[in-house]
Amino acid sequence: MPTAPDILWIVTTQWRAGALGRAGDPNARTPALDAFAAEATDYAQAVTPHPFGPFARAALLTGVPSPENGVRDYWDALPGDARTVAHELAARGYATAFFGKWGVGERDRAAPLVGDAAARIHVPPTRRGGFGWWTGFEGGFLLNDPWLQGDGVGDGSTPVRFAGYQSDVVVNRASDWWRGRERERHAAAGPRFALVSLEAPHPPYGAPTPAGVEWLRPDEVILSDKVPRGGAVEARTRRELAGYYAHIAATDAAIGRLIAAAGRETIVVFTSVHGDMHGAHGLFRKGWPHEDSIRVPLLVRGARGGGHGVKSDAAVSLLDLPAMALAWSEGRAWDGAPERAAISMPCVVELADQCDRVWSGWRSATAKKVWTADGAEWVLGE
Repeated sequence: MPTAPDILWIVTTQWRAGALGRAGDPNARTPALDAFAAEATDYAQAVTPHPFGPFARAALLTGVPSPENGVRDYWDALPGDARTVAHELAARGYATAFFGKWGVGERDRAAPLVGDAAARIHVPPTRRGGFGWWTGFEGGFLLNDPWLQGDGVGDGSTPVRFAGYQSDVVVNRASDWWRGRERERHAAAGPRFALVSLEAPHPPYGAPTPAGVEWLRPDEVILSDKVPRGGAVEARTRRELAGYYAHIAATDAAIGRLIAAAGRETIVVFTSVHGDMHGAHGLFRKGWPHEDSIRVPLLVRGARGGGHGVKSDAAVSLLDLPAMALAWSEGRAWDGAPERAAISMPCVVELADQCDRVWSGWRSATAKKVWTADGAEWVLGE
């Protein structure tokens, strides 16, 4: 029987599907991911099932859409008894690990979403999704000097602040575990599964990046035709995208180091939990059923049945990733892509700029249909 392969998922936040140099984005400086894509299968029509963090993360972990997975509202935590991909792979003999942003824990509705308080929220071992090793944080959007808690950090429960750019800090911890430096619990030989979750390139877009990362000036940013010109929307879009692409460049470099640490024999997945409107149709942030919000990058290298630089138009969703991983763990190629991928927003999130209604629908390689909660079709542009 062949040895089960090592599997690495790299999950970012707010990284739009097209925001790669290889995908034709003239603003994106992504040499590491461009080189990776040349060796991977590019699921060019991949979508998030829910273009908002907690819903998408819960679906990604469980393979079950929201609200069926228990995350019905933005403030809901993933239920403690939820069965995740970590449980399934551990049952198959995998050493499992999580690093970075958790995003599905218990949160205080009265606390600010950005800052130290949110970043230091305790995630108890019983609510860490069944991962054998867990080093992370709930949220806070601190793209620099993050607070980490869990395995290999102090007493395991008290958050400790680490100096540096968040993507670098998290990738370094994950790389150390991958190389065996922090794997005392998993000394026995066996396959590994790690999920590395990065907040970048999520706002605040003006947050500093590491030395040597060049920022575009707002007037240098090349805009999509979907962004209205000549007013406040254009000005804001240019300003935000200047920072967005700087954080993409910085995180691409960190991801490149992680891919190298994983080795050539590892199945590596790169994706994002959702995109960002960035001024398209005059809208910002996520939750909207437009392409800028729902389409995500999905690159897979090393899986059986995949190819080098192959583009697939299969209607793949983040919901499919757990099933993919289980197939790979058994030495099988995954061939379960349906003709349509379900997409929805389970509730309205009362935050600035976000989508203003509940909706559901589907996305295929060639079409998209969306309905609002009252059953009316929502006619959308790309």
